[in-house]
Parts: sequence; structure tokens; C-alpha cells
Amino acid sequence: MDKKLERILPLVQKPARYTGGEYGEIQKDKSEVDLRMALCFPDTYEIGMSNTGMRILYQVLNDLPGVWCERVFAPWFDMDRQMREKGLPLYALESGDSLSEFDAIGFSLGYEMAYTTVLEMLDLAGIPLRSAERTSLTPLVFAGGRVCCNSEPMADFFDLMIIGEGESVDGEVLQLLREAKAAGWSKAEFFRRAALIGGVYVPSLYTPEYNADGTLKAMHAAPGAPERVTKRIVTDFENSCFPVDAIVPSTEIVHDRVGLELFRGCIRGCRFCQAGHIYRPVRSRSVEKCMEYGKESLAFSGYHEITLLSLSTSDYRGLNELCDGLMDYCESRGIGLSLPSLRADNFSMDIMQRVQKVRKSGLTFAPEAGTQRLRDVINKNVTEEDLLRSCAVAFQGGWNSVKLYFMLGLPTETDEDVLGIAELADRVVHCWRENSPNRSHGLRVTVSTSCFVPKPHTPFQWEPQVTREEYMRRVTLLRDNMKARAVTYNWHDADTSLTEAVLSRGDRRLGAMIENIWRQGGFLESWSEGFDLKRWERAAEEEGIFFPFYANRERSLDEVLPWDHLYMGVNRRHYIHEYEQAHQGLLSPDCRAQCSGCGAAAFLKGGRCDG
Repeated sequence: MDKKLERILPLVQKPARYTGGEYGEIQKDKSEVDLRMALCFPDTYEIGMSNTGMRILYQVLNDLPGVWCERVFAPWFDMDRQMREKGLPLYALESGDSLSEFDAIGFSLGYEMAYTTVLEMLDLAGIPLRSAERTSLTPLVFAGGRVCCNSEPMADFFDLMIIGEGESVDGEVLQLLREAKAAGWSKAEFFRRAALIGGVYVPSLYTPEYNADGTLKAMHAAPGAPERVTKRIVTDFENSCFPVDAIVPSTEIVHDRVGLELFRGCIRGCRFCQAGHIYRPVRSRSVEKCMEYGKESLAFSGYHEITLLSLSTSDYRGLNELCDGLMDYCESRGIGLSLPSLRADNFSMDIMQRVQKVRKSGLTFAPEAGTQRLRDVINKNVTEEDLLRSCAVAFQGGWNSVKLYFMLGLPTETDEDVLGIAELADRVVHCWRENSPNRSHGLRVTVSTSCFVPKPHTPFQWEPQVTREEYMRRVTLLRDNMKARAVTYNWHDADTSLTEAVLSRGDRRLGAMIENIWRQGGFLESWSEGFDLKRWERAAEEEGIFFPFYANRERSLDEVLPWDHLYMGVNRRHYIHEYEQAHQGLLSPDCRAQCSGCGAAAFLKGGRCDG
């Protein structure tokens, strides 16, 4: 261990974040590898080590011949300060080597509020922030993850960005980098060739042109670069990598358990949901494979809990069979099995009773809207009767804790829709009174609301976000009408939602503002300790950025959007159809009831998804 690090660790919170050496960590002989990759997560160790994508990529990249992939996480504020004061550069956990010594530096970007942390990590390693400032071939700095579906706000900082699922394309990028190193290519030559790899977006090869009103007129691709970059996906999900021997952290993390991924994509068509659209088509693992992976992961890790992961777990076709098989293994060993992402319209008490024999947890449902009219607008396909029926079954089974998640500010929302949330919570309380066999323990209903953020590649990508003032007015209206003592109301703050909306639908002009914010000390801004709206407003004013232009402005259906040249598999015609359906209050069937022809099935052999 570095002597500077030894002196720093006693001075910071949770020093185990920074030491490495965990069970399952991959160590390699440097003399036997010719390419070193730093897999970076722009948040703390506890968040990054809970990320399923990080675990998968770590395994996939280390399975490549001649490649050693190591992990790098953002230090907390105290550690960051100590590292700067003591002159200790940001380093990888496996080797302790500085980030600047690596050939490739890949960031996993799952949240827009992590952008300034990327800059902090690069600077802490002594690496120039902007791609144009890094003239040599290495280190190659790139990114992948959900938010890359709109790459423009961070386009100036990354050499390239992966569009789609990284495990399907990262190996090709690293192989090209290996060839480039051996042949002595210039960075420009590498960019030209990298742009020909499917799913690789090289921002420097694209030039935005703007209209006089500030909207985007066109995105011009350099000669040889594709006009549109199409995402890459894992087509054989059944046999794709699942790290059964994943690293077991030495300190507590957010999701301290085995996470078993059942399928990708979603059969539902919720019009606000970005993940449900960009991860199409649906691809599932068999019950047998899931059972095998789950048992092997538990045996290797020693965890006492396993959770079944997907965008909508109760939509997995073999859920009953899988739960039965896993419970045969888990119950005798005192291992808990949890099911997040349940839907009120297909909630199964039979499943819940089987999986919660070891430990019983609360129930969580996400109606999203307070009235049926608004649920139809967002295509939630869940009725009040569905929710109350599920609650009744749960209360009869002894449950006395329910969490309900909603959004405020959804398109076409009225005060009646807002008040509908309070009325629905009251009906859940009444349902408990009618169905609970033992009311001595009382009931706890937690209602949580967040502010709707319009996201790229969704039918609501053209919609405005309500202003902060309007959001807080609706919060106050709802809070004042929450009458039942059994109901607790929590709401997400409006400031971060506004900032997220700006970054979600931003263009390349936001890069200067992001750097300005970082230079003012902004990083780890997904944490309340790191976020400061005044800092964002100050930077926006200095860089000539008008927040309402990005967050609160309704876009026309024919406007060129900053992400139109990045194709996530769902065609524009489908988005427009769903947008129009929403404004007519019409539902669209899920993928199993009827194929919508969105275009995503074309990614799979035979043009048929697992929906």
C-alpha cells in the first residue's frame, strides 16, 4: 500500500472504500497483459459496487486475453480533500496504480447528476478534461451506460461513447486500441476506425448546427462517419455473462446481496419510462439458467439474501417455478428471497407467501398517478381495483406496510389528479381496516412523489417539465389533503429534478456549464451534500444557458432533437403514435397482448422478442 494512502486512511470515513483486496477481486501479472482498462464509476464505492452492470463488465473485460480491468470509484469529500493535499492521484483498487497509467478509461454513466464527478475523477488523476486536450492515443477516455442515449452534454469530454449494452461492444473497442498501439496510429486515425464499429459514437466527428432560436438545426457527420449510430445489444441473453463469482465487498454497500438478472427490456409501454424503451427488445433467461446462477452466486458469496432483478419482475414468465426452485435452496439455509418491481395488476400472494418464509418485507407498488384518467395517459395499465385487490390480499396475509410511488407534473395533470393520490391512499387505509386479521400492529402507508422528468427516447420526450414553483404548489396541495394518520408523505426535492431535466434533454452547449460547475467545486451531486442549485444557476448565467429552454419548453414533433442521430431501436413513428395516444387518453396494449411494431424486434434473429 502506498505510504501516502496509509497516512490518509485513518483520517477519513469508511477507509475500506479505498483499500481493495476484497474476496473475488481479480489480480493479474502486469507483465502478462498488454492492455490495461480502468472501469470507473462516478459515485462512491457503496453505490458502484451495488451496480449490476459494473459487476458484469468487470467479468467480461477480465475474460479478454491480455486485458486487465480494474475498478475506480469516486472518493468521498473527505478522501478527495486528503488526496489533493497529500498529492495522491486517483488510483485503481486492484493495483493501486494511478488512473493516468491505464490504456483505456471507461466510465459507467447511469445518472445525469454524475457528470461533474467524471471531471473530478479525471482531474484528480491528472488527466486533461476535454478530448481535444488529450492529443495522444492513450489513455482513451470513453463512457457507456443509460444516459449515453443522449451523449451531447458530455460530448466534449469523452473520446467516444458506447451506445447500448457495453458487454456487446467494449471488447471490440479494446481490440482496436490494441491494434492502434501496435501500429502507432494517431488518435485521429483511431477515431475514424472506431466510428465504424457498431454502437460506437465518436462525438468529435459530429458537428451541431443551430437555428437562430437556439434549437438544433442539424447534426453533421464527418466524411466516413455514420449519419446515425445504432445501439448494440446482447442478442443471446440466455448465455450472456453473469458473474457468479463476483467480488464480495469488505464493507457494507447499498445492495448487499446477490442480484439475479432475469431479463432485459420490458413488455410494458409506460410512456414516461426511458429504460422500458431503450432496453428493448425483451430478452429472457431460462428458469434453469437463473436457478443455476442464483445458487452458484449464493454459494460463492455467502450472502443471506438474493433479489430478482428486472424492470418488472412479476412479468417473468417462469417466476413461480423459479421462486419454488430457489426457495428449496434458500429456506434451509436461512437465505431471504426478495421480489422488487412488482406490479399491482399481476401481484401474486401465492408467490409472496412462498418467498417470504425466511423474512417478510414491506410491499411496494408504483401506481405513478392518482386517477385512472392520468394512468391511461401514461399507459400504466394498472387500475385502482388492481391496486386495492392486491392490497387486500396482502393485508389478509398479515402485511401491514405498503409503499406507494407517484409522479407529480405528468403531462395533462390537473389538481384533481393530484388530489386523487390522497384519495387513493385513504382507500388503501380503508382496505386494510376491512381485510387485516390483526389490526393491533397498526398500518403504515408511505406515499412518495417525485417530479416528472421528460426523458429522451420516450413518447414524452417533447413534453415540458413543470416549473419548480408549480411542482411545490402541487406538493403542498397534496400534503394538505393527506388526512389519515397512517399515511406518511415524502417528496423529492424540485431542484435536482430541474437540473436533471436540463441535462437529460441538453445539447453540446451544456459542456461549458458542466465544467464551470465543476470548477466551482461541484461533484458527487447526486448526494445532497454535493448539490447546490445556486452554483448551477451561477454557472448557467455565466455560460449563457437558460434552464427553461431545456427543462420547461414544449418541443414540436418536427424539431430536431440532440439525440436523434443515436438510434436506440425504437422508431420515431412509434414515439409519435404513443404521444398522440397519450393526449387522447388512450391505452396501448403491452407487448404480449399485441406487438406495437416499435422496431426493436429487428435486433433479434427472426425479428421476434421474448415479450
